[in-house]
Amino acid sequence: MQAQAVKHILLDLDGTLTDPKQGIHACIYHAMQKQQQPLDPNLNIDWTIGPPLKQSFKILLNTEDDAVADQAVADYRERFSSIGLFENTVYASVAETLAWLQTQGYGLYLATSKPHVYAKRILEYFDLAQYFTHIYGSELTGERTDKAELIAYILQQQHLDAKQCLMVGDRKYDIQGAQENQVRSVAVTYGYGTTEELQQAEPDTYIHDFSQLKGLLASS
Repeated sequence: MQAQAVKHILLDLDGTLTDPKQGIHACIYHAMQKQQQPLDPNLNIDWTIGPPLKQSFKILLNTEDDAVADQAVADYRERFSSIGLFENTVYASVAETLAWLQTQGYGLYLATSKPHVYAKRILEYFDLAQYFTHIYGSELTGERTDKAELIAYILQQQHLDAKQCLMVGDRKYDIQGAQENQVRSVAVTYGYGTTEELQQAEPDTYIHDFSQLKGLLASS
């Protein structure tokens, strides 16, 4: 991490802090069933973890109709809001590393395209909310599902210098969103971004375990 020292860390949620696969997949299957377009249970839909949900449903339903996609999102949330959000697992070393980052004085900000009302509940459920300066996500109406827009909003709301920030995430959306805001980026390789996807996004560096953030920041 060259240039100015990092003081603020923006963190993705799905595929970075937690593995949400079970819940997200179950809720997508639920929504597609309600849309009368059930999915083959053997279909690989891991790519739906990361991008805006409405965008994923447009692909799954093969439609550009906003009303159809919006209804699928509503069907998804019908299950996700009470069951799916807790069908989730915290990755190894995340809690300890967040605690260390907090004690070292870093400002920690969640930056997820998931609605912040759900993200906050997830972090509280897994006892991770205590480490964050602020939790940011999208709105239920769809605002700030774009990661670049979300990062810009966080920088503006918190009066952060982009040169002192670092974005950590597992998908190209995290890396590209950081780049559009002149924020340095770290790609985690254990999430849902493929090797090819991340290489094309060109993050500043990679980590293979969340705990490696400590060594990365200590050497900056």
